[in-house]
Amino acid sequence: MWRRNARLRAAALLSGALAVVICSAVAQSPPAQSGPAPGAAPATAPAQPPATTGPASAGGTSAKSAATATSAKSAGPPSRYLPNRFAGRAGVYYKAVWGIDSLSVKWAESGELIRFSWRVLDPQKAQVLSDKKIEPSLISPRAGVSLVVPQMEKIGQLRQSQTPEAGKSYWMAFSNKGRLIKRGDRVDVVIGPFRAENLVVD
Repeated sequence: MWRRNARLRAAALLSGALAVVICSAVAQSPPAQSGPAPGAAPATAPAQPPATTGPASAGGTSAKSAATATSAKSAGPPSRYLPNRFAGRAGVYYKAVWGIDSLSVKWAESGELIRFSWRVLDPQKAQVLSDKKIEPSLISPRAGVSLVVPQMEKIGQLRQSQTPEAGKSYWMAFSNKGRLIKRGDRVDVVIGPFRAENLVVD
Protein backbone atom coordinates (compact mmCIF):
# COMPACT_ATOMS: atom_id res chain seq x y z
CA MET A 1 0.00 0.00 0.00
CA TRP A 2 2.79 2.33 0.85
CA ARG A 3 4.61 1.55 -2.40
CA ARG A 4 1.53 2.28 -4.46
CA ASN A 5 1.13 5.68 -2.93
CA ALA A 6 4.82 6.41 -3.56
CA ARG A 7 4.43 5.59 -7.23
CA LEU A 8 1.42 7.86 -7.58
CA ARG A 9 3.32 10.74 -6.01
CA ALA A 10 6.32 10.19 -8.32
CA ALA A 11 4.07 10.22 -11.41
CA ALA A 12 2.42 13.45 -10.26
CA LEU A 13 5.78 15.10 -9.71
CA LEU A 14 7.01 14.00 -13.18
CA SER A 15 3.86 15.38 -14.90
CA GLY A 16 4.31 18.74 -13.16
CA ALA A 17 7.95 18.95 -14.19
CA LEU A 18 7.08 18.27 -17.88
CA ALA A 19 4.38 20.95 -17.79
CA VAL A 20 6.86 23.49 -16.46
CA VAL A 21 9.41 22.62 -19.17
CA ILE A 22 6.82 22.93 -21.97
CA CYS A 23 5.56 26.33 -20.73
CA SER A 24 9.11 27.66 -20.48
CA ALA A 25 9.92 26.57 -24.06
CA VAL A 26 6.76 28.19 -25.41
CA ALA A 27 7.53 31.45 -23.61
CA GLN A 28 11.07 31.61 -25.01
CA SER A 29 10.14 30.93 -28.72
CA PRO A 30 10.04 34.15 -30.97
CA PRO A 31 6.68 35.26 -32.40
CA ALA A 32 5.91 34.38 -36.04
CA GLN A 33 6.50 37.14 -38.65
CA SER A 34 4.20 37.53 -41.63
CA GLY A 35 6.47 39.86 -43.66
CA PRO A 36 10.05 39.45 -44.84
CA ALA A 37 12.85 39.39 -42.29
CA PRO A 38 14.50 42.75 -41.49
CA GLY A 39 17.36 43.54 -43.87
CA ALA A 40 16.21 41.02 -46.48
CA ALA A 41 16.12 42.12 -50.14
CA PRO A 42 12.66 42.71 -51.64
CA ALA A 43 11.25 39.92 -53.79
CA THR A 44 11.05 42.06 -57.01
CA ALA A 45 13.12 45.10 -58.07
CA PRO A 46 11.41 48.16 -59.62
CA ALA A 47 11.46 48.29 -63.45
CA GLN A 48 14.33 50.34 -64.97
CA PRO A 49 13.78 52.73 -67.93
CA PRO A 50 15.15 51.44 -71.29
CA ALA A 51 18.61 52.63 -72.33
CA THR A 52 18.70 55.30 -75.04
CA THR A 53 22.37 55.13 -76.06
CA GLY A 54 21.96 52.34 -78.62
CA PRO A 55 21.81 52.50 -82.46
CA ALA A 56 18.28 53.92 -82.46
CA SER A 57 19.38 56.96 -80.47
CA ALA A 58 22.43 57.47 -82.71
CA GLY A 59 20.25 57.19 -85.82
CA GLY A 60 17.86 59.78 -84.45
CA THR A 61 20.74 62.18 -83.82
CA SER A 62 22.08 61.65 -87.36
CA ALA A 63 18.62 62.27 -88.84
CA LYS A 64 18.29 65.52 -86.88
CA SER A 65 21.76 66.66 -88.03
CA ALA A 66 20.92 65.90 -91.67
CA ALA A 67 17.61 67.77 -91.43
CA THR A 68 19.39 70.77 -89.89
CA ALA A 69 22.01 70.80 -92.65
CA THR A 70 19.33 70.55 -95.35
CA SER A 71 17.31 73.42 -93.89
CA ALA A 72 20.47 75.53 -93.63
CA LYS A 73 21.23 74.98 -97.32
CA SER A 74 17.69 75.73 -98.44
CA ALA A 75 17.61 78.89 -96.36
CA GLY A 76 20.47 80.47 -98.34
CA PRO A 77 19.83 83.04 -101.07
CA PRO A 78 19.23 81.69 -104.61
CA SER A 79 22.24 81.77 -106.91
CA ARG A 80 22.16 84.08 -109.92
CA TYR A 81 25.02 82.29 -111.65
CA LEU A 82 24.36 81.34 -115.26
CA PRO A 83 26.74 78.93 -117.02
CA ASN A 84 28.79 80.48 -119.85
CA ARG A 85 29.42 78.19 -122.80
CA PHE A 86 32.80 79.85 -123.41
CA ALA A 87 33.78 80.53 -119.80
CA GLY A 88 36.79 78.17 -119.84
CA ARG A 89 39.86 77.92 -122.03
CA ALA A 90 37.87 78.39 -125.21
CA GLY A 91 36.55 81.76 -124.05
CA VAL A 92 40.00 82.95 -123.05
CA TYR A 93 41.42 81.73 -126.37
CA TYR A 94 38.86 83.52 -128.57
CA LYS A 95 39.27 86.77 -126.62
CA ALA A 96 43.06 86.71 -126.50
CA VAL A 97 43.80 85.48 -130.03
CA TRP A 98 40.84 86.65 -132.13
CA GLY A 99 39.42 89.53 -130.08
CA ILE A 100 35.84 88.17 -130.04
CA ASP A 101 33.33 86.56 -127.66
CA SER A 102 29.64 85.53 -127.54
CA LEU A 103 29.97 83.01 -130.38
CA SER A 104 26.70 81.33 -131.38
CA VAL A 105 25.35 79.07 -134.12
CA LYS A 106 21.58 79.03 -134.72
CA TRP A 107 19.01 77.67 -137.11
CA ALA A 108 17.38 80.31 -139.31
CA GLU A 109 14.67 80.34 -141.98
CA SER A 110 13.19 77.04 -140.72
CA GLY A 111 16.59 75.38 -140.86
CA GLU A 112 17.41 76.37 -144.44
CA LEU A 113 20.18 78.62 -143.13
CA ILE A 114 22.66 78.30 -140.27
CA ARG A 115 23.57 81.67 -138.77
CA PHE A 116 26.97 82.17 -137.13
CA SER A 117 27.41 85.33 -135.03
CA TRP A 118 30.03 86.86 -132.73
CA ARG A 119 30.80 90.08 -130.85
CA VAL A 120 33.95 92.11 -131.46
CA LEU A 121 36.21 93.09 -128.57
CA ASP A 122 39.40 93.93 -130.49
CA PRO A 123 38.69 95.11 -134.09
CA GLN A 124 42.25 94.52 -135.26
CA LYS A 125 42.33 90.89 -134.13
CA ALA A 126 38.78 90.24 -135.42
CA GLN A 127 39.48 91.69 -138.89
CA VAL A 128 40.00 88.25 -140.46
CA LEU A 129 36.36 87.24 -139.80
CA SER A 130 35.15 90.13 -142.02
CA ASP A 131 37.70 89.68 -144.83
CA LYS A 132 35.79 89.41 -148.14
CA LYS A 133 38.66 87.55 -149.78
CA ILE A 134 38.31 84.58 -147.43
CA GLU A 135 35.62 81.97 -148.09
CA PRO A 136 34.03 80.78 -144.78
CA SER A 137 32.80 77.24 -144.27
CA LEU A 138 30.74 75.45 -141.64
CA ILE A 139 31.65 71.78 -141.17
CA SER A 140 29.48 69.07 -139.60
CA PRO A 141 31.44 65.91 -138.69
CA ARG A 142 28.19 64.03 -138.00
CA ALA A 143 26.53 64.83 -141.34
CA GLY A 144 29.83 64.79 -143.23
CA VAL A 145 29.09 68.08 -145.02
CA SER A 146 30.71 71.49 -145.37
CA LEU A 147 28.35 74.43 -145.83
CA VAL A 148 29.23 77.69 -147.60
CA VAL A 149 27.89 81.24 -147.50
CA PRO A 150 25.41 81.55 -150.42
CA GLN A 151 25.72 84.33 -153.00
CA MET A 152 22.48 86.26 -153.57
CA GLU A 153 21.82 88.13 -156.87
CA LYS A 154 20.99 91.56 -155.44
CA ILE A 155 22.43 91.28 -151.97
CA GLY A 156 25.68 89.41 -152.55
CA GLN A 157 27.04 87.06 -149.89
CA LEU A 158 24.93 86.57 -146.78
CA ARG A 159 27.55 87.99 -144.45
CA GLN A 160 28.63 91.26 -142.87
CA SER A 161 31.98 92.36 -144.21
CA GLN A 162 32.31 95.96 -143.04
CA THR A 163 35.20 97.06 -140.87
CA PRO A 164 34.58 95.64 -137.38
CA GLU A 165 34.00 97.93 -134.41
CA ALA A 166 34.48 97.12 -130.73
CA GLY A 167 31.29 96.24 -128.88
CA LYS A 168 29.25 95.40 -132.01
CA SER A 169 27.98 91.99 -133.11
CA TYR A 170 28.34 90.55 -136.63
CA TRP A 171 27.00 87.51 -138.46
CA MET A 172 27.14 85.32 -141.55
CA ALA A 173 24.70 82.70 -142.83
CA PHE A 174 25.48 79.29 -144.32
CA SER A 175 23.18 77.46 -146.72
CA ASN A 176 21.70 74.31 -145.12
CA LYS A 177 19.72 73.05 -148.08
CA GLY A 178 18.01 69.79 -147.24
CA ARG A 179 18.48 70.57 -143.53
CA LEU A 180 21.37 68.16 -143.24
CA ILE A 181 22.56 69.87 -140.07
CA LYS A 182 20.13 69.54 -137.15
CA ARG A 183 19.63 71.40 -133.91
CA GLY A 184 21.97 70.01 -131.27
CA ASP A 185 24.68 69.08 -133.80
CA ARG A 186 28.24 70.15 -133.08
CA VAL A 187 29.94 72.01 -135.90
CA ASP A 188 33.21 73.80 -136.76
CA VAL A 189 33.39 77.26 -138.33
CA VAL A 190 36.49 77.94 -140.43
CA ILE A 191 37.35 81.40 -141.80
CA GLY A 192 40.91 81.40 -143.14
CA PRO A 193 43.24 80.93 -140.16
CA PHE A 194 40.33 81.31 -137.74
CA ARG A 195 38.74 78.09 -136.52
CA ALA A 196 35.99 77.68 -133.89
CA GLU A 197 35.39 74.02 -133.06
CA ASN A 198 32.65 72.03 -131.34
CA LEU A 199 30.00 74.76 -131.46
CA VAL A 200 26.44 73.58 -130.70
CA VAL A 201 23.66 74.46 -133.16
CA ASP A 202 20.76 76.05 -131.22
